[in-house]
Amino acid sequence: MKKLRLTKQFTFDMAHALPLYQGKCRNIHGHTYKLHVTVQAVGEPGPDGMVLDFSAIKQIVEQQIVLPFDHALVLPRKQDSATDAPDSLGGYAAKLILLPFQPTTENLLFHFAELLEGKLPDGVQLYSLKLYETETSCAELLLM
Repeated sequence: MKKLRLTKQFTFDMAHALPLYQGKCRNIHGHTYKLHVTVQAVGEPGPDGMVLDFSAIKQIVEQQIVLPFDHALVLPRKQDSATDAPDSLGGYAAKLILLPFQPTTENLLFHFAELLEGKLPDGVQLYSLKLYETETSCAELLLM
């Protein structure tokens, strides 16, 4: 059985902080992330010569990941906090995303996979996600 993989790359800017980390990254800082999304389909391309149009991958990933996370500040939600926005930011973080985990590259990959789960067309599965935090540092999540 033949398997075909397609990969689409996305770029977005995001700031985060890693308060559980003992180092510089504990503080708010930003990255230009590069996300590689690879999907896999079994079988031959359809009559149009495609398994899946790259624009379909683009639409799904932009809606679920790029638009919400681009130029956002991503912080872990404090366990004891009932508020959605820390008062200490004074309105500077209008695009604030609070997550129930430390927003490391590794944890973001698992979260992004959850966001994409069930969004792809029938016969197409998410194969892997690779997230570059810098030009020389990345993590990859294999799903198959």
